Amino acid sequence: MEFLSNLTFIERGVVAGVVIGIIAPIVGAFLLVRRISVVTESISHITLTGISAGVFLGTIGPLFQNINPMYMGVVFALIGALITERLRDMYRHFQELAVPIILSTGIGMSAIFISLARTGYNEWYTYLFGSIVSVTVSDVQFIIFTAIFVLFIIFLFYKEFILSSFDQEYAQVSGISMKFINFIFALLIALVISMSMKVVGILLVGALVVIPVAASVQISKSFKQLILFSIIFAQVSILLGLYFSYQFNIATGGMIVLTSIIVLLVVLLLKSIKR
Repeated sequence: MEFLSNLTFIERGVVAGVVIGIIAPIVGAFLLVRRISVVTESISHITLTGISAGVFLGTIGPLFQNINPMYMGVVFALIGALITERLRDMYRHFQELAVPIILSTGIGMSAIFISLARTGYNEWYTYLFGSIVSVTVSDVQFIIFTAIFVLFIIFLFYKEFILSSFDQEYAQVSGISMKFINFIFALLIALVISMSMKVVGILLVGALVVIPVAASVQISKSFKQLILFSIIFAQVSILLGLYFSYQFNIATGGMIVLTSIIVLLVVLLLKSIKR
């Protein structure tokens, strides 16, 4: 991927955004059907814990200075996703408890690591709210390779994902291991959050996964249409968000989320007018 080295920082941000705008809504569509969209919020906060831990380790000695905080975030995101699934299994009749448990744990641990690291404001601002100018060549490579892997997994287990999402009892009767499928799906959630945080920001990545799908479900008549319209709405939100973010020097993630909210409101308005 030598062509990535020739891209300007704006072009790198656009490439990263477009790729994320394809993957995030696909996973978000499955989350919607499974009724666990809010899980992204808890995992994103655990991801912040991993990043803050990585930054803190980098300040305590030369041995840890080469650790990329983003990769620590990936590890913590996966751990958080797996723990969330485990908690949902333990609290079978109160599965919503898993989200506040993981979310509050992530916020608490992040606050501790951030206070211990004592690094500059700008570094945390980028991680929390995203920045188009901070996307490096290695970030784009990570996003592209992660996206390819996520698409491959979805293609490989598409039938299992569909059955387990719409009817878990039938899926189990059909011989599908729900524990294995939930593990694979938890991995996908962790990867999507990890690949999106540099552009959208950790605190706002859940919105990119959920809001385009929320707009799409208003006009979709099938699951495939749900995915298609979700991707279209996500691309519109990301491209416009990146443009206005750069033009007005506004937080990238915030502008993308605001644009996606506007898209959602337009869809709701048009649907109400048709009625």
